[in-house]
Amino acid sequence: MCGRFSLATSKEKIQEQFGISVAEELELSFNIAPTHSAYVITNDHPEKLQRFAWGMIPYWSNDGKNSGKLINARGESISSKPSFRMPIRQKRCLVVADSFYEWRREGQNKIPYRIKAKDDRLLALAGVWDVWTDGNSTINSFSIITTTANEEVSDLHLRMPVIFEEQEQQQKWLDKIPLNSALDMLQPLANQKLDLYRISDALNSPSNNSIDLHQRVPEPPTLF
Repeated sequence: MCGRFSLATSKEKIQEQFGISVAEELELSFNIAPTHSAYVITNDHPEKLQRFAWGMIPYWSNDGKNSGKLINARGESISSKPSFRMPIRQKRCLVVADSFYEWRREGQNKIPYRIKAKDDRLLALAGVWDVWTDGNSTINSFSIITTTANEEVSDLHLRMPVIFEEQEQQQKWLDKIPLNSALDMLQPLANQKLDLYRISDALNSPSNNSIDLHQRVPEPPTLF
């Protein structure tokens, strides 16, 4: 799964890597948690950056509440799930991140790790989005699509976000393509593309949001 991620970069880097215009200064976060807002590039407006709530609120929701339960969509079943079967066909997006986080269990403890591109490029995570409205207010929201973990991430978790490394992939994802073509894209990133390292337990609280969360924490020495 993907339960936290970050985006702490410049608008110039986003403009250069994704070829879009970023008019306003970014609201950066080192600890994006479910229900928080984050930056996406949608298929209906691929020329600009938008800020949506993380956690899908289906258009047919009765109350429009973001419970944070629909932060991820499994690529293997996304086309048949009620919340996602329309978005995967009509409302796809790229979720812009500089890293995502995963945890390794040590007994009762959960040890957080930061996972980023080895070349320090921004990550384009596959996502779907939807719009909920009651006629008075409107909420745009998204989910991150996950797949089986590649070699690096599998040491921590069995699943990971779908990551589109190449611009051609990113453009294709936002284009009008058949459902089967979209589903075929939901594959793990190739091995040896990611770097991961241990970080502070402070990440475990969504209220913590500082550059310290990106700092490497040494692994404890082993007895053997």
